[in-house]
Amino acid sequence: MDKEEYKKIGLKIGIEIHQQLDSNKLFCECPSVLRQDEVDFKVKRKLKAVSGEEGKKDIAAEYEQFRDRIFVYEGYNDTTCLVELDEEPPHEINKNALKIALQVALMLNCKPNEIIQVMRKTVVDGSNTSGFQRTLLLAQDGYVDIEGKKIGIQSICLEEDACKKILENEKEVIYRLDRLGIPLVEIATAPDIDNPEDAKKTALRIGEILRTCKVKRGLGTIRQDVNMSILNKERTEIKGVQEPELIVKTLETEIKRQKELLDFKKPIGNEVRKANPDGTTTFLRPLPGKARMYPETDIPLIILDKKFIDEIKNNLPKIRLKEDIIKEIEQKGINIELAKAILQRGQVELFENLLKMGIDSKTTARLIAVIPDSIKAHYKLDDSNFIVLTEEIFEKILKAVKKEEISKDSLENVIYDFIMNKDLENSFLKNKKLSKNDLEKEIKKFLEENKDKISNLPEKTISGMLIGRLRGKADSQEIIELVDKLLKK
Repeated sequence: MDKEEYKKIGLKIGIEIHQQLDSNKLFCECPSVLRQDEVDFKVKRKLKAVSGEEGKKDIAAEYEQFRDRIFVYEGYNDTTCLVELDEEPPHEINKNALKIALQVALMLNCKPNEIIQVMRKTVVDGSNTSGFQRTLLLAQDGYVDIEGKKIGIQSICLEEDACKKILENEKEVIYRLDRLGIPLVEIATAPDIDNPEDAKKTALRIGEILRTCKVKRGLGTIRQDVNMSILNKERTEIKGVQEPELIVKTLETEIKRQKELLDFKKPIGNEVRKANPDGTTTFLRPLPGKARMYPETDIPLIILDKKFIDEIKNNLPKIRLKEDIIKEIEQKGINIELAKAILQRGQVELFENLLKMGIDSKTTARLIAVIPDSIKAHYKLDDSNFIVLTEEIFEKILKAVKKEEISKDSLENVIYDFIMNKDLENSFLKNKKLSKNDLEKEIKKFLEENKDKISNLPEKTISGMLIGRLRGKADSQEIIELVDKLLKK
């Protein structure tokens, strides 16, 4: 369909983007760390729908209660607490998360609310132990510019992320508590988008703005939902349209589905649907209404001080376009594919910070963007294994390279050992670099012991044999230079 056809069917689209912020949890001091190791405890609960502020029960909550399922919550003694279990009142709001969310709001031209009431949003699908999600309306009435057209930003909310679903069947759902309470900024656009391609562009533009702030990066840290309607019918919410490229296909498929329903005079909209990887959607539940909201009684009103807002406004991060960032990385001697990988992983700031240590750009890029993927593929590990690789760890590894404690060729071994054993110093010891004297002795010994076998081999082949033999104990270039020097003697 072209833009005129979308206009004829009165297509209206809005985007909701949920982005995790890089701070401790929103209403306690627990770290925002996702884990895969054995849990310390499990509790079982059942949840039921309650009346909202208007005295009515939300239809989506009643639907979930009707399913009558048992919810099992798994947790850890050292990184989850009684707040996540809803056995202790929430603590004071995380000021760092509040500051990051306000940065996002101001960069999207929104007006922060001076007085903020934390609300409870009824959620009884088990994804929150309390049966509600804490959320606060932070700012409103902004916009984002998409090729000269202003797309309205209706609201910016700061809220708790939900539990992570581990397993489910008809009668029981198992959740993990580690994700519950991670600060999440929710950006909701106005229904100003009138074609699928502009919906994709809007999501990408908001993503660029988010990446300039201190947000979490990687799989599962950002989630996108799409709201749409045609011919003034009820709204349909499509959950989990993860890839921007899939936005276009999902909308086109959903428009076709709804038009076919109308041809058979069947109702459309007023429901939540799940986005599938092939662009189709499946029914999840009825669309929630206003009945699910009511005030949080355990947290006082939050007053935003003008001085606090002005300080954030005067120190907003600079928005850098994707194309400009890739060019800047390329200028540092990195090929375009690797430059794109650094950008897509959200590692631009990390890359730039590490370069300041004086290590060459190719080693730095390889360390953060190539080696982790290589280890992941070779040892069949998932993203949760790599959360230990913080900026501080990368700095220590590069310092060890600079001091010649480890070689550049040992980096994969060092990182794998550290991921498995969580002991960086021991990883350095296991992969200690040979001194120049010891390296020369090793090469001399090899040449002497194998002089008959290698007498007719090219120098390049001999160097290759030694690189394989001494892998990780010395840099390849050093071995090549020493072989050349010793053979000439």
